[in-house]
Amino acid sequence: MKIALISPSKVHLSEMSQVLQGPTPSALHGAAHELLQIEGGRSRLAEVVETHQPDLVVVDGMGRDPDELEPVEQVTAAHPQLAVLMLCAQQSPEFLLRAMRAGVREVLGSPPTPASLLMAVERVDRRRSGAAARPRGRVLGFASCKGGSGATFIAANLAYQLAAEKSVLLIDLNLQFGDALGMLSEQPAALSLADVAREIDRLDAAFLGACTTRIHERLSVLAAAEDVTDGLEVRPEHLEAIVKLARRHYDFVLLDLERHLDPLSIRAMDLADQLFVVMQAGLPWLRNARRLQKLLAGLSYPADKVHWLVNRVERGDDIGLDDIAQALGVEQVRSVANDWREVSACINQGTALIEQARSSAVVRNLAELARSLGPQTGEPPSLLSRLFRRA
Repeated sequence: MKIALISPSKVHLSEMSQVLQGPTPSALHGAAHELLQIEGGRSRLAEVVETHQPDLVVVDGMGRDPDELEPVEQVTAAHPQLAVLMLCAQQSPEFLLRAMRAGVREVLGSPPTPASLLMAVERVDRRRSGAAARPRGRVLGFASCKGGSGATFIAANLAYQLAAEKSVLLIDLNLQFGDALGMLSEQPAALSLADVAREIDRLDAAFLGACTTRIHERLSVLAAAEDVTDGLEVRPEHLEAIVKLARRHYDFVLLDLERHLDPLSIRAMDLADQLFVVMQAGLPWLRNARRLQKLLAGLSYPADKVHWLVNRVERGDDIGLDDIAQALGVEQVRSVANDWREVSACINQGTALIEQARSSAVVRNLAELARSLGPQTGEPPSLLSRLFRRA
């Protein structure tokens, strides 16, 4: 692949060239890339593309003014097969959206970290070379049968532990008061699920990735919008398009569902391969669990799709795990221990529990859950197909 690096900084050009020419055969499939170093700014983009006809252009030194993107848009419109990566020291949500509309594949920091640059180039290379489609990722839904059950905490921390070895996307579907991102990081979300919904017509892997907040190289969060009214723009068909795309690019897609049931949450449960209902060992949770169980049965979900997860379990609870399993008519329920002091501390600090208390029983329980998750075997049937099959 021919890559043109354009930057006003000789230092940046040298650093990027060393990264892309370094000993990283696994990251770049062992392919030899032809690199061109062009000293200058965005004004040289059209000249470089016309003269050298690269497959990928990395443009450094962009500012925050959306008007700077006009020449980029002209070039991408004239050369639709060209991939453009943009490097900006500062980025605003408005600038990121405008960049995506201008045909920019991804926007990275300036200078980019070696890992982010390698992964971005790898994504372009895979798309250009038509690499074999990866296995479909697994979609996991997490629902609370009563407020305060801890479903968001479990979804976020399980996502973090899964990302030790797999690529993971966590989608916050609590559209009005979502806090999944806050469980793992104090950084604000640049863009949100609502932003993706507004631009759903141009949804692709690059755009989806640009709208997520990166926790680390294998874990991203698609956050709920800060403005509660923006959540009204997300519709079930938007979510379906996002999840179907995400499962082609991530090993796991975790959905943190709202507690109340509506068309969006039902579509989310339809899309999930496995649904984890989080509860506590108390009578109010058990009553709600039985109500929810009847509803899920009415949706014709197979028995092995729904899993009951009892959070904050302690020895001597008035209602034991066997009691809950018997009341729900299931063979067993999964459990997560109560470690309120450590859990509360990590939530207040916006960090994953495993980073603060690796020896916590909660960390061990989530590790066991992560190990139990098998490979994806196929997309779950839709509600419509289940209804026809049942008829």
